[in-house]
Amino acid sequence: MIKKGFSMLGTGLLYLISLLPFFILYRIADILFLITYYIIGYRRSVVRENLQSAFPEKTKAERLAIEKKYFRYLADLIVESIKLCTISTGEVQKRIHIVNMDLIESIAFKQGRSVIGAVGHYGNWEMGGLRLSLLTDKRRIIVYKPLSNKIFDRFFFNMRSRFGATLVPMKSTFRKLVEYRHEVTFTVLAGDQTPSREEVQYFMPFLNQPTAVFSGVEKLAKAVNSVVVFCDVRRIKRGYYNCTFVPLFEEPKLTAEHEITHAHVQYLEKVIKEEPQYWLWSHRRWKFKPENMNR
Repeated sequence: MIKKGFSMLGTGLLYLISLLPFFILYRIADILFLITYYIIGYRRSVVRENLQSAFPEKTKAERLAIEKKYFRYLADLIVESIKLCTISTGEVQKRIHIVNMDLIESIAFKQGRSVIGAVGHYGNWEMGGLRLSLLTDKRRIIVYKPLSNKIFDRFFFNMRSRFGATLVPMKSTFRKLVEYRHEVTFTVLAGDQTPSREEVQYFMPFLNQPTAVFSGVEKLAKAVNSVVVFCDVRRIKRGYYNCTFVPLFEEPKLTAEHEITHAHVQYLEKVIKEEPQYWLWSHRRWKFKPENMNR
């Protein structure tokens, strides 16, 4: 009961914070950066280890510069994501510019084809999800990982679905897409999630190390014959982004095993290497090593 009370208080506080205008939220982010980086040192050792493994060719000073930029952006990401609880459709459309929606129309929707968009935990993927919810009158599906705390899970579920998207838990994705196979849909899912130990089936090179990857994008695309694109979301300036759809495969059933997985993961790697501070470095992405999986 106490835990439930604190959870309700927490979600209520987040809602109230979301009512603040962006210019105040960014002042909060400035303070949050100082606290998380210099005072608390939130997951700083995790970030340093990840950057060392991903960029051994860079100097310590270069990695430290990325680290500081990352924590500064993380603070922005936190307040921007909280703002999504109450942000208007017009504000989302203003803050994320879609560069080439006509590509999706021409290679998929006009032919009655569905689309699967692979994204990474790069830039503000939460705001990107809301923006993609406003793109079309076709069914928009966002694949998400439910939280263990049911109150916070409901809070974020309502936030992510407030512009009409259909939210589908990761474990139900295949069944739901098969259920919607007669509709034209636009499905968005993160291709850089860390699978659980039981779900690890395939490793591939990613950021200089063998990495356990989900093959969900590939399996779903082949099962329902969806066009595969990468949703390339780039930060332009504080609070503003561009999203470009990068076509990967129009005929997924003709691809070799793991070809789709390699394509979207390698594209994300390219994006990260160009501006590494916008990826989620504080995540323990490399928990599993190939040599330890049979132990």
